[in-house]
Amino acid sequence: MTPANPAPQRVTVVGIGADGWPGLPEVSREALRGAGAVIGGPRQLDLLPPECAGERVPWPSPLRPAVPGLLARYEGRPVAVLASGDPMFYGIGRTLVETVGADALHVLPHPSSVSYACARLGRPVEETEVVTLVGRPADRLAAALHHGRHVLVLSAGADTPAEVAKLLTERGFGPSRLTVLERLGAQDETSYEGVAETWTHAPGDPLNVIAVDCRRAPDALRLGAAPGLPDDAYDNDGQLTKRHVRAATLAALAPAPGELLWDIGGGSGSIGIEWMRTHPSCRAYAVERDAERAARIERNAARLGVPGLTVVTGPAPRALAELPSPDAVFIGGGLTAPGLLDACWAALAPGGRLVANTVTLESEALLAAWYRSHGGELVKLSVAHAVPVGGFTGWRQAMPVTQWSVTKTGVGQA
Repeated sequence: MTPANPAPQRVTVVGIGADGWPGLPEVSREALRGAGAVIGGPRQLDLLPPECAGERVPWPSPLRPAVPGLLARYEGRPVAVLASGDPMFYGIGRTLVETVGADALHVLPHPSSVSYACARLGRPVEETEVVTLVGRPADRLAAALHHGRHVLVLSAGADTPAEVAKLLTERGFGPSRLTVLERLGAQDETSYEGVAETWTHAPGDPLNVIAVDCRRAPDALRLGAAPGLPDDAYDNDGQLTKRHVRAATLAALAPAPGELLWDIGGGSGSIGIEWMRTHPSCRAYAVERDAERAARIERNAARLGVPGLTVVTGPAPRALAELPSPDAVFIGGGLTAPGLLDACWAALAPGGRLVANTVTLESEALLAAWYRSHGGELVKLSVAHAVPVGGFTGWRQAMPVTQWSVTKTGVGQA
């Protein structure tokens, strides 16, 4: 008798390296020999010998929406998915888990290209930062560039080394040394190196990993890892949360890995950008009604290594209606727009944070009213800079900024 709730079909996910069939352990070979269908990329499928007699099925494009239907097509037959290296490290494993669930998978990993690269270079894996450019813009590498650091770049193809060398040179890291490791683990494995600003190598094998030894040019602007980047790091028209206030604002927003920010009244995008720079998994939406400023935010985000920042062009609160729920909200402009604070407060779940800055008396009065009814912390931030006064030095006071920060503790917070 057929059970009322049969167990879901199990799919075996097999990692394979550039060394192909000879590099697989017997348990992986057995899974591939016994599969009625083997699904994978053309390059991986071509590595299988004739003894793997199952139907070979190349992934369709786009891949993700096709996964459930493709697996359902082979219901009742042993199915194997062939993946490059470790399927759970920037591989197909994540997509499969998200679409069919971890319980439906049996994963047999192979050493990743990162493990191979660190072994060849003599570097501890846990101390090596990894940036993937597979299906992602090269600009995201910029956030990982710090003098003296070692970065491994997972390449998108044969042209990626030259693209990385160009980006490094444009971002002030032209003296950095690049080592390109091709076909790691294969018998014909090879490598070559050079300096980013004088890179002349022709494109090589598309299966490569790039090791970057970061060296900042002496005249390049230094960008630290903490919030409060120099104001000169941003292209702006004056609509910029200045460095010291920005650092205090990010401290109040308290970003944590995986969290989402609404940056309302984006201006130059500095708050959203530095929120995302705190951790690769942080996300942000910058809402800016002016189209020219919105385009400027996108350029700033790309240059500073967070091209994934999403810019929404339109007025708040109307532009907020379709956005995913935030973990934190920053309001840097438009505070007096009818319904803005109400909409932001309603969008926050308990535990969410709201921070609002203003320099006008009208907005300050509004923040004071919300402070009285919702609590939190109301502070005034004053910054003065030393400037020449004749033959002496004096202080020039910037406009003081009133900041309200609050954590939502419940629906009826008083």
